[in-house]
Amino acid sequence: MGRTYGYARVSSTEQNLDRQVEALLAYGVEERDIITDKQSGKDFQRSGYLALKNQMLRPGDTLVIKEMDRLGRDYIAIKDEWLDIQKMGVDIVIIDTPLLNTKEKSDLEKNLICSIVFELLAYTAEKERRKIRTRQAEGIKLALDKGVKFGRPETALPENYNEVIGLWQSGSITAVEAMRQLGLKKTTFYKLAGKLSNK
Repeated sequence: MGRTYGYARVSSTEQNLDRQVEALLAYGVEERDIITDKQSGKDFQRSGYLALKNQMLRPGDTLVIKEMDRLGRDYIAIKDEWLDIQKMGVDIVIIDTPLLNTKEKSDLEKNLICSIVFELLAYTAEKERRKIRTRQAEGIKLALDKGVKFGRPETALPENYNEVIGLWQSGSITAVEAMRQLGLKKTTFYKLAGKLSNK
């Protein structure tokens, strides 16, 4: 008979773990077997989680979490982590999504659950990417409407630009002399000259 461990995580020290811990206790996890982290879910380099996975979990144990995103927020990484835990012979229980629980399931059912998890994670990740793209597009549109210009700011023309560029174009001075008088670097000089010739 394996042990049952609970894992709870919040993203910062200011956030509260109580809601997750209460759910784990209500499920039947012993308080001493609840591991917590107050750290971002961007990766799995968290002290509590690493101790749980590498030192505590054994084949036949059960890992209980309240919600899948308590494992992490990178959906591809969650998928890999899920597979690792399964390979260790550890069952997973997600309190808020009982459909995904692998406890007391046959190997066939566990494989089916894995497939569901992967599809769900792929769907969620794509949905999140689309949401981010939509937000970015909306943000760019709002900025453009407000007159915000994107990209590098255009180089301001020196006061004597037209006079010096005229001398250079007529052959009265060399390009090197024109750059010196304008105080411009070679790339900037030819970039501005190119814009002038394209007008």
